Amino acid sequence: MDSLLLEIGTEEMPAAYIQPALDAMAAQLLLRMDEARIAHGGAVTFGTPRRLAVQVDEVAPKQAAVSTEMIGPPAKVAYDAEGRLTLAAEKFAEKAGVKVGALTVRHTERGDYLAARKTERGRATRTLLQQILPEVILAIPFPKTMRWGTLKIAFGRPIHNLVAILGDRVIPFNLGGIKSGRAPRGHFFMQPGKIPLADAREYARRLRDARVIASIDERRRTVADAVQAAARSAGGTVIDDPALLDIVTNLVEWPVASVGRFDAAFLALPREILITAMREHQKYFAVTTADGALAPSFVAVNNTAAKDMALVASGHERVLRARLKDAQFFYAGDLEVSAETRLERLRGVLFQAKLGSLYDKSLRVAALSAAVVDAAGGDAGLVARVQRAARLCKTDLVSQVVCEFPNLQGIMGRVYALEAGEAPEVAAAIEEHYRPTHAGGALPTTLAGAILAVADKLDSICGCFSVGLVPTGATDPYALRRQAIGLIQILLKEEMDLSLGALVEKAVAGFEGVRQAPAEQVVDQVLRFLQQRMENMLVEQGYGRDGVQAVLSAAADRVPDVWRRVAALVALKSESDFESIAVAFKRVVNIIRKADPAEGAALRPQAFTVACETELYRQLQTVQQRVEDCLTTGDMTAALRETAALRTPVDAFFDGVMVMDEDAVVRANRLALLRQVAALFDRFADFSKLSA
Repeated sequence: MDSLLLEIGTEEMPAAYIQPALDAMAAQLLLRMDEARIAHGGAVTFGTPRRLAVQVDEVAPKQAAVSTEMIGPPAKVAYDAEGRLTLAAEKFAEKAGVKVGALTVRHTERGDYLAARKTERGRATRTLLQQILPEVILAIPFPKTMRWGTLKIAFGRPIHNLVAILGDRVIPFNLGGIKSGRAPRGHFFMQPGKIPLADAREYARRLRDARVIASIDERRRTVADAVQAAARSAGGTVIDDPALLDIVTNLVEWPVASVGRFDAAFLALPREILITAMREHQKYFAVTTADGALAPSFVAVNNTAAKDMALVASGHERVLRARLKDAQFFYAGDLEVSAETRLERLRGVLFQAKLGSLYDKSLRVAALSAAVVDAAGGDAGLVARVQRAARLCKTDLVSQVVCEFPNLQGIMGRVYALEAGEAPEVAAAIEEHYRPTHAGGALPTTLAGAILAVADKLDSICGCFSVGLVPTGATDPYALRRQAIGLIQILLKEEMDLSLGALVEKAVAGFEGVRQAPAEQVVDQVLRFLQQRMENMLVEQGYGRDGVQAVLSAAADRVPDVWRRVAALVALKSESDFESIAVAFKRVVNIIRKADPAEGAALRPQAFTVACETELYRQLQTVQQRVEDCLTTGDMTAALRETAALRTPVDAFFDGVMVMDEDAVVRANRLALLRQVAALFDRFADFSKLSA
């Protein structure tokens, strides 16, 4: 079997386009080959700024044959009285594309029917790919596409060259006036000519000879090794930055690292500014000394091996010097502006058209953070620090440095707060209130930062819900899902047993003048939204959905408590008699739900008439006390196991009495007893929602 190679040579593409395009290209090609019944092996992708390629091994020379059977008219219609085929049979044969003599009779449950079996021979793979490959190319998705010349086709960047080979033969097709061939182009500067391939398997090796490392993984390793070697030559170490490594990998075809230096006077700037100036604008790697301090050096990765690399390095140095001079100017200007002045400037910065300015948001967050501290049992000092941080947490958004480097928001807030003499805890909270900034991102490390982050996220979520900006299945422009997940993660990490309901009510109350629905309705929406996030998070952590829903249905107001109850339920489900426990508790729930809610409001132990009633009541009181003792020590698993001990007296109760007795007084008393039993295990989960 042969290998298939498809390469799309383009003008230089953005680094972020390459890997997603390759993934889609390989997936679409394999899907189309499967649909065409072309047997094949695995796919390997190659990509550089100027090419997207996929190689598929073990490709069959032709598609698999397929045999189909058509059922025609009943045999009694297909044959006349003398056993000759009728006109209906001839028409069926014509429709099926077979000779009349090839027709057979198929015995089915409904009787005998005429049948025709037709075998479709496999067509040559090369012929099929002539149609498939252009369609695969045009199906590759990009964040933005462009058109060129007078062509109607669109792609991530203009296409200049197409390579399509199956084994040693070209797959001929024409796309946008470009004919496919067997010759990819080498490095744009060092070896720009075409490289004819004798076979698809030569691709990576021949391109390497032409100064192109086509494999992204190989090129990433090459970049990493070259950057570290260059840093060592300067007496330092490169700061680990996997994201920057990925970007640089897809900016070059033949990586060559060079070391540059900048004036040590720039080291007076905050470390974050220097690193960001090098990283964001120039894609340079920052270098540190042995003690971890930032060195006045950087590593640049070039796409060409120049004759005079020192000249190349000096060019990088000139560009970076201009960037750092700008940063120095912006930073010095920012230090001359007080925090209160920047706070006033927030009046002119819109947070959201219906929700006011960032100044308004800062005041709301300050008030809400005080409520969070109070719920967490914090002291007056913590309230003062958190509220101060809340007032200042958005002020760096109007600084010159953050306007130039938006990803430094929060970080520069901390820097400016420390420069202004604010308490370190206030400064740390300003930086940390944005966390987590992405899935799996770092959480706040200080209590003040955690509280401020909770207040800020609650304000954003409740504000958007108050004015109808609710996430849908397709849109979430304000990243409310991410903020909700971050909020839950922080409450878990800090073990804040705060009432979500109370905090959401407090936050929603802050939007009295703009709220588009009754406060109760908005609160209910937000709480259900947060509960959905908790359910998804728990399921992603490996907990069964039925158990999670059972726990959340019982109570979802305190986040750490939800996680503890889910873990306790999982531990209980591992017990050998769990199924019988669940059945007993479900029976209790079902009887109560069918009963009149007014019945069984008050329990009268003296009215018990059967021993099993008294025994259940006695054990219920004992278990209630044991559960309280376990909860006092925080042992949720033991508390739930104590509750499960009621299964035996509950079973005996159901065996010994008829709950829905004809005597109204007896019936009401038994329902009251069951309601107390249900109330105990309802503290943990709604057992009726368990699938087993």
